[in-house]
Amino acid sequence: MVDNTLAQVGHNLSQAMRILDSSAMNPLTDGRRSRSSIPAPLQGDGQDVASILDLVHHLIHEEEEEEESVQTQGQQVGEQAHMALLGHSLAAYISVLPRDRLRSIATRILSDSTLWLCRLFRYENASAYFHEDDRDGLVRVCRLVLHARYEEYPSEGYGAFTSKQPVIYLSASCRPGLGQHLCGQLGLPLSSLCTVPCNTMFGSQHQMDVALLDKLVQEDLDSGKLPLLLIANAGTPAAGHTDKLSRLKELCDQNNMWLHVEGVNLATLALGNLSSPVMAAARSDSLTLTPGLWLGLPAVCAVTLYRHEDPVRSLSAGLMSSGPLEKLRALPLWLSLQYLGHSGIVQRIQHATALSQQLQQKLKSLTSIQTSVEDELSSPVVLFKFSPDRSSELSGGSVQSYCPTEKEVLHTFNRWLGQELARLVPSCGVDVVELEDEGFCVRFSPLLTAAVLGTQPEDVQRLVDTLTELIPLLSSTVALRQDFREQALRLRHTLTYLEERDWAGLGAVRYEPEPEGLDEEHRSHKGQHINRELLKRLQELDPDISFCSGPEESDTACVYVGMVSDDVDVVQLLDTIAAMGRDIDDSGRLLENMSEVVRRGIQEAEQQLQKSSEEKLMEEGVLRQLPIVGSVLNWFSPVQSAIKGQSFNLAAGSLDSTETTYSTRAQSGRTPAKDTPTSSATRQPGQKIFRRSGENTDSFSETSSAGQPEELRLNSNTPPVVSESALTESALTDHPHQDEGSSVQGESAADQGESAADQGESAADQGESAAVQGESAAVQGESAADQGESAADQGESAAVQGEAALTTADQQMEQRAR
Repeated sequence: MVDNTLAQVGHNLSQAMRILDSSAMNPLTDGRRSRSSIPAPLQGDGQDVASILDLVHHLIHEEEEEEESVQTQGQQVGEQAHMALLGHSLAAYISVLPRDRLRSIATRILSDSTLWLCRLFRYENASAYFHEDDRDGLVRVCRLVLHARYEEYPSEGYGAFTSKQPVIYLSASCRPGLGQHLCGQLGLPLSSLCTVPCNTMFGSQHQMDVALLDKLVQEDLDSGKLPLLLIANAGTPAAGHTDKLSRLKELCDQNNMWLHVEGVNLATLALGNLSSPVMAAARSDSLTLTPGLWLGLPAVCAVTLYRHEDPVRSLSAGLMSSGPLEKLRALPLWLSLQYLGHSGIVQRIQHATALSQQLQQKLKSLTSIQTSVEDELSSPVVLFKFSPDRSSELSGGSVQSYCPTEKEVLHTFNRWLGQELARLVPSCGVDVVELEDEGFCVRFSPLLTAAVLGTQPEDVQRLVDTLTELIPLLSSTVALRQDFREQALRLRHTLTYLEERDWAGLGAVRYEPEPEGLDEEHRSHKGQHINRELLKRLQELDPDISFCSGPEESDTACVYVGMVSDDVDVVQLLDTIAAMGRDIDDSGRLLENMSEVVRRGIQEAEQQLQKSSEEKLMEEGVLRQLPIVGSVLNWFSPVQSAIKGQSFNLAAGSLDSTETTYSTRAQSGRTPAKDTPTSSATRQPGQKIFRRSGENTDSFSETSSAGQPEELRLNSNTPPVVSESALTESALTDHPHQDEGSSVQGESAADQGESAADQGESAADQGESAAVQGESAAVQGESAADQGESAADQGESAAVQGEAALTTADQQMEQRAR
């Protein structure tokens, strides 16, 4: 008999997963939905399944579509993951069955799952509690122990602890906040927690100190307290180390304490070849497993296995599920375990441990890499970090031999290394952890990531190759960092060195403009502008070196230099930064001074033009200013004007005579633009900036420091400084009357008009070229362009006047001939 409803549940789930996994479905392309339309009220007639799945798809990929950034590799939803998702749908379907049938199915699922897990992880004759929060099982176990050790606890509650206060012991390497969570859920004071330090003299620095624990237990017994429970680690959350479980179990038996074990290394209990430290976890009183993480099963609950013979106390502590719906929590795991089978589960765990061993073997051949692995044969967690002193073992140095400042810098570099590896090789799932003694380290824990990301041996090899490429970069940057600081302090009159220990790079500097009598606010604003422009030019100068403005929260514009190779010349780099900063500063100062000079020159020119107009009026008289009368008078009695034409020199900001221009038909006062001086040794094509020349390198001869600023300005895309001689001279010409005949006057005026038009076009071209310059020369370029266009208009006007005068002269000559 086929259950049509059950078949429909599976079909609907497959259809929904197919739609949600489809990358072609994008609700934002057709504009039907937007972020603002999500919190809309319910529609009266409801929506169909396709529209609802459309909305869910939008919610899942909303941030990816808006940010348009590169996303890290997400979880691979395989067949076993589909089985887990199907389990959630089936649990909802089974919950509507008749109660007797529901109870029978839930009990069968719970008993099967418990039996399979106990046999798989070698924890026989135990009960299981399935819970969503992986800490909830430990809370229920603590409540069970309280019920067992305090007979009056069910009736008196906290009052039962007045005779003897319970004490819970946990390692200092446990996950943060675990003890506080227990006390909050159980209603115990924080004084009931006892944190046991880890080993400091012998053994792993992440293992609980058993001798010190024994001493603490005896002190609590002597003070009238009751040692209740000990939480041990089979794989610490950060380093993956396992406590000495055998000795801890003996200590707990001597003092009648409950031993609870948790950690990622418990997954290796399913393997055939076990190490003795993890094997001892099978003798503990309880342990918490997270098979969903180890096997890549989404939304699968955690499991706490425990041994206790009193079912009444287990029920009162909440470890036994009384309702059938609670027992259905195991249904997704029940389906997944059957789909994978015993061999499939062991194979996945074995694959993860093999990846760890592969990476560990590869790291042994890398210099400047220090590993921290507890058990080289079977440890599923590998910790490594960059340590430059390892390359010279003869020195006998270590990270501990560094001064506090250098250790802090190394921690910053290791944090950067972990972030880069996670970005470049996302399929390996490495992350950065901070340990109390070692600082920042890179962690590779495939038991938590391999099943989710689908990590394969070739991914581990790619991780090693990427690490091999980054190590020389780290080593050279660490070696040159002190030299960068010293050279920056040498240029303290121009550059300010910033002591940024949290910056993973060569260092940071800030250009300081000259005071020049400016107030602090104006000087700070000017410095911000110069440093921003300096950063833009440096980013275009050498793409192999990373230049950035530093942390986003920083309000001060600075130049942060990132990782560099060992052939970088720090002296040349800083000299170039200082020279380029002065270049930008001088350009801005020249622009300000030029603007003031031009403004004053224009005012003086207006006054002189006004004065010339008045003198012209007094000399020629009023009648000659009339259009027709003036032409007749000039015909019968030509005027020899003493007023000469004038042109405005934009560079000097003054009015100059046009007599030379008319006589030579060339613009007066104009000198050819000089080329920017360059150094004697210019950079050849293909040569990289800031690189030292060597015998075995392909770079060219090193340039002198005196020619660096000019050389860089010629060989980069940065705009050069505009000199005064290269500025456009706009001719605002006041044309005089000609003392000769109208024909000569017309020809001269036409020539002047053409010359002025050419000058205007040249000035317009120069203005457009100046406009391409950076933000600092934008105002200058726009001004030059406007002046050029004005001069062009004046030139065209003068040309028209010249042609009209020439036409008039021809007509008058014809009249004379008649």
